[in-house]
Amino acid sequence: MKELTSIEHYHDVISGEGTVLMFSAGWCPDCVVIEPALPELEEKHSDLAFYKVNRDDFIELCQELEVFGIPSFLVFKNGKEVHRFVSKDRKTKEEIDEFLSEAKEK
Repeated sequence: MKELTSIEHYHDVISGEGTVLMFSAGWCPDCVVIEPALPELEEKHSDLAFYKVNRDDFIELCQELEVFGIPSFLVFKNGKEVHRFVSKDRKTKEEIDEFLSEAKEK
């Protein structure tokens, strides 16, 4: 999964046809638990571009987007947020897969 590198990069990647931002942090145990499942989900949903956002490096962006729990996922199409899976709860591979499938329909 590619990593977001700057706010300019953020504006560039969300302007695409379908971009998933995964908000995470290295110290977050729930984030670490889902890491092994992410390559398979990326492959299954290869029509989407995936970017990891380190919440500690982009705290202002998290506040702006109202991402207060991690791991969290936001989907953008053509610069607009179309779907979100934001909570402080641990997420399963199946829940993330279902979320991504729903996002493609929006």
